[in-house]
Order: sequence, then C-alpha cells, then structure tokens
Amino acid sequence: MRHHSKTTVLFAAIAGATSSRPSGTTQHCCNALALAGLSDRLTYPGQDVYTARVESYWSLAAQLDPYCIVQPQNAAEVSQAVVALVKANQTEPCKFAVRSGGHTTWAGAASIVDGVTIDLGLMNSTTYHAENNTAAVLPGARWLSVYETMDKHGVAVAGGRAATVGVAGLTLGGGNSFYAGRKGMVCDGVENFEVSPQILTKKKDTKYLTHPQIVLANGTITNANKETNSDLFQALKGGSSNFGIVTRLDLETFVGGDNAPNNIWGGVVTYPASTTAQQIQAMVNFGNNINNDPYGSAIGIWQYSTLTNQTTVINAYEYTHPVVAPPVFKEFLAIPGNTSDSMRIASMTNLTIELEQAGGYRDSFITLTFKNDLRVLTKAIELHDAFIPKIKSRATGAWTMQNMFQPIPTVFGKIGAQRGGNVLGLDRFDETLVLFQCYLAWHGAEQDEFFQSQGDLLIQQLSDYATSIGQSNPFIYLDYAYKTQKPLEGYGAANIAKMRAAAAKYDPQGVFQTMVPGGFKISKVSLTTDEEQTDQHDEL
Repeated sequence: MRHHSKTTVLFAAIAGATSSRPSGTTQHCCNALALAGLSDRLTYPGQDVYTARVESYWSLAAQLDPYCIVQPQNAAEVSQAVVALVKANQTEPCKFAVRSGGHTTWAGAASIVDGVTIDLGLMNSTTYHAENNTAAVLPGARWLSVYETMDKHGVAVAGGRAATVGVAGLTLGGGNSFYAGRKGMVCDGVENFEVSPQILTKKKDTKYLTHPQIVLANGTITNANKETNSDLFQALKGGSSNFGIVTRLDLETFVGGDNAPNNIWGGVVTYPASTTAQQIQAMVNFGNNINNDPYGSAIGIWQYSTLTNQTTVINAYEYTHPVVAPPVFKEFLAIPGNTSDSMRIASMTNLTIELEQAGGYRDSFITLTFKNDLRVLTKAIELHDAFIPKIKSRATGAWTMQNMFQPIPTVFGKIGAQRGGNVLGLDRFDETLVLFQCYLAWHGAEQDEFFQSQGDLLIQQLSDYATSIGQSNPFIYLDYAYKTQKPLEGYGAANIAKMRAAAAKYDPQGVFQTMVPGGFKISKVSLTTDEEQTDQHDEL
C-alpha cells in the first residue's frame, strides 16, 4: 500500500485527484482523518490501492468512488475515524460508508459517492481460542479464511455458505448457515460483539478473553453480550448497521459432526428442468420434515443462463455430520436423470468454494418469504419461465437469472430465542417457511434499471399470488433484500421497538441514521405498535 507520510503531500494528493468534486468538502473530510493521525491509512482517487479497493466489491453495480478510503487496522483506528468524521460533520457534511466484505449488490449499501468509505478489509484475522471455545473474527474477514483456520483446529463455526462473503455484514443481517438447524442463524452463534457506540465505558468484561467490540458514534469501544449491554447484543443480531461499527466478533466453536471428524457430507447435484415437478415436491416435503433431522440443509436453484440457453436445476445438499446420503435426502436423491453430482465428505472450506458465485457482473438480489406451500413454489417457477423471454427481448450480452428456495423451519427461530434472542422475529411463526431469492446478473450499467425492475416485478407478482391464497409471510431476509424493500419492518413491532430503543441509547445523536446513509435504517421504519403489526399480518 502506498502511504503519504507528510500531511502537506497528502493534501496535495487530494487536490490533484479530486478536481471533479467540490474540493472544499472533499478535502475537509479526508483532511480531518489525516489530522486525526490516519494519514497512513488513507488512499485517494488515482492511486492503485484506491482503484483496487473500489473494484473489489463483488458486484460491479455496487462500486462507487468515495472522496477517499480509510483502511483502519484495529478498533482504535476505527474509533479515530468515526470521531474525526463526526467532528468534521459539524462544519461541513462528512457522510461515510462502512464496508466489510462488500458483497451486497446495490450501490450505496456499503459504498458512497459523496463521502468517505471506512474499509475494514485490513481487519481480517481469525484467532481460535480453545480455552473458551470461541473464534475471534475481525469484521473484514471472509468466511473462506475463517473456515481455513477452523479446519486446522478440527472445529467449526456456523457461518456463511459462500467463500468470499464478508463476516460482519452477513452476521449483522442474520445470516443463514448449513448448521442453522442445530445452531440457529449465523448471528445466534455470536457470543460477544466488540462495538464502538456512544455510551459511557462500562466495567471491563473478563469472560470473553478476546474482547469482541463495537465502536459507537462517540468513539467508545465496548462489548455487547448476554451480560454486558445485552440490549445492544440482541439488536445487533439482525439489526445491521444501525448502532455502531462492529470491530470483532466472538463466534462459538464446536466439533462440526458432534464428536465425529469435522468434515461434513455435501455438494451440488444438477438436473434438467424437466424434473421440476419432482424437485418442488421434494423441497416442500424436506421443509416439512427438517425439524426431525436438524443436520440437513437444502438449497434449490432454477438457473437460466444465456451461455447454455436453458434452465438447469441446481441443488446444494449439506449434512453437518459425515454420513453419506442420509435418509432426510432420500426423496431428492431418488429423482432420476441428474447431469452432474459432486456429493462427497469434505471440509467447509472446500464446500463453500464450490458454492461461490462468479464475480465480474452487475448483480441484483431481491427476496420474499412465504409459507411452505407447493402452489407458491410452482408459481415461482412459472414466473421464472415467463420472465425469461421477456428479458431476452430487451437484454443484450450475457446474463443469468436464478430463482432460489431455502426452507426456514420453526427450529431456526426457537434456537435464536434460546440463545439470548435476536431481532429477526422468526420465533413468531409456528410453521415452516420458504426463503426465496430472485438473482439477476448482467453486463452494462445502461441495463441496470431494466434488470432491477424485472426482479422487482417478479417478486411483486409472486407476493401477490402468495397473499391471494393466504400463504404470504412478512419476514424479509435482510442479507438478500434489495434497496426498495423494508426488511426491518418484517421483524415485528416488538423487535422494531427494541432496535429503536438501542439506537436511541447507543447513538443518541443519530450518527448511524444520518451520516451513514447505506443499508436499512431503523429511523425509516414506519410500524410502531403490536396492533399495527397484527393488522398487517391479517391483511397478508
């Protein structure tokens, strides 16, 4: 990384690199960081590191050019950055984005054009602590590196399923995992957060040897766990970027296969689209039975690609115990005619590499949740098939569309409640749900509006159908949500109240509501009472 050791050189670099922007505001914000002692952590437009970091967002559609990028190496430097920007904002606007892995698909979620990006990419280590069965993971780590460390020690964590997804973003949005039937959502596996929010420093918590923390708006670095700041601890589990910057996460570790070798059985099996009727029936039955065998996990994907000009069914099966072809997958495995099969006993490292999606595209995620009903799954595939020719008629270049299904059994919510609670609200529901994602990938910024509108339209039509037959559900999974959606509203009024209270307590000046525009903000949620939430459920 190229650094500037002298402030005068740094100021000149800013002026030379940002002539197309309001130079006063640009220099004001970046200079504030330099004067705070972070000059060696700053990079600017035109510099190699700056370009590399902007281009390293997974989706090309998420890339924006900030005034400058600050790359702290520890929690203290995150605190310095936040304090400097908050102070500078008193005289001129100094908005900022916070980035861990950069895997969200839409611009502005973890990027910014009229402000500074706090890039946590250099805070990426994972340390295993056998003495308290935790892994201290810094927020810029990717799940691949976490699993590589865990594999060396023969233990597991309940984390993400794709190798290059960032740890902090996925976890703060709830996070799904192969281990969810046993351990709950990814956020439920957090023993402690290190955060920087705006409260008085409390007595040091000695239970967690690694002191996972969060940096609050006034620069305070604190812990959040069951015993210390327990309200913040719960709010962070699904509440995203509303309270502070998480600078370390202590994750529970365990033996992946329950005292068996740490490898699990998993892989991908592909089928022709002609097997669709059997596939969706198997998925519905799997969802209804998964509470009886929490080791199983299944993802069903219908993928159309211009490269093949056909739809392929891609199923990912995982069983978090080294058992080949367990009975829970019997119906799936009995479907004839598969075109490929990579099922094997392997490490989490190996399996998550296989599920990684290709980069280099402009991408869009948008999501919906509904009850585990065969009619809704059937309708989703009908819409998939109907949208392909519509998109073909206007799109240019290579593109891909995926419709993805994942069961959400009731045990996910129950485990979350048992482990200190989260704010996702899944424990409200007493029947199996299906998490649905429409994913689109394309080339060319000129096509952004068209492809994003197609995802919106497909979701709206599927939502309308599910509602019409009484099979809808208000939960919106934040990690898959598009910017037009309102995932926090789907958590329920009680959890909305908890998030509002935590935001008011730990960030009373609203720094993470106003100065950090990216993501989904609790200040923009409209629901206020349990009665209003009940009324909405009655309408769905």
